[in-house]
Amino acid sequence: MDSSKRPNRLFRNLSAKIASIPMILTAVVVFLGGTAWTVIYSFTGSRLLPKLKFVGFDQYERLWSSRRWMISIENLAVYGICSLILTLLLGFTLAALLDRKIRFENTFRTIFLYPFALSFVVTGLAWQWILNPDFGIQGVVRGWGWESFSFDPLNNPDIVIYGILIAGLWQGTGLVMVIMLAGLRGIDEDIWKATRVDGIGLFKTYTRVVVPMMRPVFVTALVIIASGIIKLYDLVVAQTNGGPGIASEVPAKYVINYMFRAQNLGQGFAASTMMLVSVIIILVPWAYLEFGGKKHG
Repeated sequence: MDSSKRPNRLFRNLSAKIASIPMILTAVVVFLGGTAWTVIYSFTGSRLLPKLKFVGFDQYERLWSSRRWMISIENLAVYGICSLILTLLLGFTLAALLDRKIRFENTFRTIFLYPFALSFVVTGLAWQWILNPDFGIQGVVRGWGWESFSFDPLNNPDIVIYGILIAGLWQGTGLVMVIMLAGLRGIDEDIWKATRVDGIGLFKTYTRVVVPMMRPVFVTALVIIASGIIKLYDLVVAQTNGGPGIASEVPAKYVINYMFRAQNLGQGFAASTMMLVSVIIILVPWAYLEFGGKKHG
């Protein structure tokens, strides 16, 4: 009887399985195949064209001895840590305020989410103008009579990454706000009533009751933010193009420069592989929290 049921299970939803074949082939050939190809050629001395001339770990040794790469890693670390913390904090705060059933909620939600609809290039160019010392924030404040005011982050190598961070927060906070707001709206109203009956303050309600219940929402938001941090490129190119000097270099720009400008594919592939490792470092904890945590629960 079991053998008679096996063909039925095999051909169940056959049309859906056939329709998914192109996507499966694309994922296997393009994504997995391209990833494997990149890793293999990162161990070669490929220059303008890829060639199987293996040089061992020479490309990685050169990569980690490069001052440009180390600056890009430092910038990504600073941008990433600040972006993770501030985006979550601002997004949750805005969501909590909107969840209080304020007037014109739809208008405020649209205003906060609108920047996410713009491309990073448009955002970068807009904030390049806003932070311009001549006619941006600094120029406006000095025009009001405060001549000693100075705010020119994009031309200061020490704080240029924070100027890029401002634009990133402006664009990404709205999406996190919407995710958090959806999580807050999914909490049962009886829980809010119970906390009010027990006399629990609003701050303790959020920190001890609401936030733990929204753990899956926070995990999802973290993954979305982290993936955007790792592939940071457009914003930097639009605002500073890596300058002043190489002060605002990031890994993605390093990869593009070496693969298409310096014509050093092997070095670009090595940098791409290290970016892949950083993605894996993010995905493994997320997979454990998302699947392993449920299994243990």
